[in-house]
Amino acid sequence: MFIKSAFAASETATEATTAAVPAAAATPGAAFPQTIMFTVVLVILFYFLLIRPQQKRYKEHSDMLGKLGVGDTVVTQGGAIGKIDSMSSEKEVIVDFGNNIKMTVLRSSVMGKYETESKKTDKKTDKK
Repeated sequence: MFIKSAFAASETATEATTAAVPAAAATPGAAFPQTIMFTVVLVILFYFLLIRPQQKRYKEHSDMLGKLGVGDTVVTQGGAIGKIDSMSSEKEVIVDFGNNIKMTVLRSSVMGKYETESKKTDKKTDKK
């Protein structure tokens, strides 16, 4: 049946190897605690690497939006830079972009306060 005898196993050889290897008794619930621990570790890892930093950024952004005042130079999500002219409501501000262009902008679309490079270097030298 086989072309070469090397591939054919004799009956005594297979019986000897089968008798030497004991049958492993696999319990169906043996891997369950490992699976639960792996899942818990993944959830904790996701929390500390993804969720918690996002919550910190959200809190910092909402604190910054609460501290906005008239005269602050801000950057919008679209990249437009202007000064806050007035606060029209709790959710909206009127931003002056220069050349007599004023727009009503949602507070949530303000990315942050804009600082020029000279102001940043002044703050760094003040700290030293």
